[in-house]
Amino acid sequence: MRDLVGAVTRREEVRPWRQFLRRLLPTPTATPFTFGYALVLAVTSLFTEYADPHLVDRLLQVSSTDVEGLAQAPALVMVASALWIAGGLTSPYALAFLVVLTALERRIGGWRTAGIFLLGHAATTLVTEVPIALSVLTGHLPDSSLHRLDYGISFGVTAAVGSLAGLLVPWARLLLAGGTALVLVNELIAFADPMADWGHLFALLIGVASWPLVRRWRRERGGPARDVGQVRRVQKV
Repeated sequence: MRDLVGAVTRREEVRPWRQFLRRLLPTPTATPFTFGYALVLAVTSLFTEYADPHLVDRLLQVSSTDVEGLAQAPALVMVASALWIAGGLTSPYALAFLVVLTALERRIGGWRTAGIFLLGHAATTLVTEVPIALSVLTGHLPDSSLHRLDYGISFGVTAAVGSLAGLLVPWARLLLAGGTALVLVNELIAFADPMADWGHLFALLIGVASWPLVRRWRRERGGPARDVGQVRRVQKV
């Protein structure tokens, strides 16, 4: 009898961790968009790792949202470029995708999360590529800049980070949005890829600009606009 009670107690102690992991990671029922998208990204990442390098390179070129790709098939490359993770499964954006989009989808729903992600991905891509096209036209950049390989989920994930921050308690919002902005500014100062780094900052601003919208969506789903405990007023008689 004592062993049975001990076993039940151990299961109860593990249960909160299981619940935490279920809320932290996507599931097919609670977060179908993030779960399905994560499966696609896992497949394409394994493909880039183990498939023929020449085939992988060709597919990435076809999926690239560089100026030439956007001019020839804008819709195709805009979607195809979001099917790959630059850096593969070891990229920080792979983990950020799972955690951030899971948390956002649990709060505002799958279609709305997809909308935030796609808005950040598409709008930031245009903001970064249009200046390149204009610079080539005016002679400030060589023609080779039109064929720059550009793909990945980082813009969409960064926009989702900005949106999620607006649904958190003040200290968590400051930690997430402020910490992300600090990292992105440091990357911009390093000047390794300034166009992409400016794009990440712009994507974060898109997410921040969506706060009124995502808070309204959160209320419509029956939750508080921000993840704060309910305040009960005690009136003394």
